[in-house]
Amino acid sequence: MSPVSSKQRQFDALVRGYSGDLFRYAYWLCGEEALAQDLVQESFLRAWRSLDSLRETSAAKAWLITILRREHARLYERKTPQFVDVDEVEVADAREALTPEGSGEDALIRAAMLKLDVKYREPLLMQVLGGFSCEEIARELNISSAAVMTQLFRARQKLKAMLGGEPIEAQVYELR
Repeated sequence: MSPVSSKQRQFDALVRGYSGDLFRYAYWLCGEEALAQDLVQESFLRAWRSLDSLRETSAAKAWLITILRREHARLYERKTPQFVDVDEVEVADAREALTPEGSGEDALIRAAMLKLDVKYREPLLMQVLGGFSCEEIARELNISSAAVMTQLFRARQKLKAMLGGEPIEAQVYELR
């Protein structure tokens, strides 16, 4: 069996196994379906090019998430912001702007999560959408497991406060 066909099978298994998780994470990062699909596609392209660097298949999900995060960051490295006078900007209600429906619990939770500092939002998204354990998140973000648990706890507390004290645990896990 040639190495190319083995590499192709390995790559196909990665795409089948993780494209849904990558899309959900990408969508949470950018908030746009088409852009999320592009990010996933670019991430898989980069993964194909460096598939030989994947040493352990058990680490494939974390590896792909890292590629996706870096690909998302590259969008902003290349982007030149256009400045607009603040007095001319109309601000839409966050509840209406975040989902096609513009309302509902998912939109409220998404709006609240987007208001979290990246420090708190990223570990929470990795746990809720990616299904990562605290140890995996810690490795991915280069922080300790204790720091991850603290950030997750604080993220949930901040969400609870933003959403009026409702129990956030059940709401967040419904987003999966």
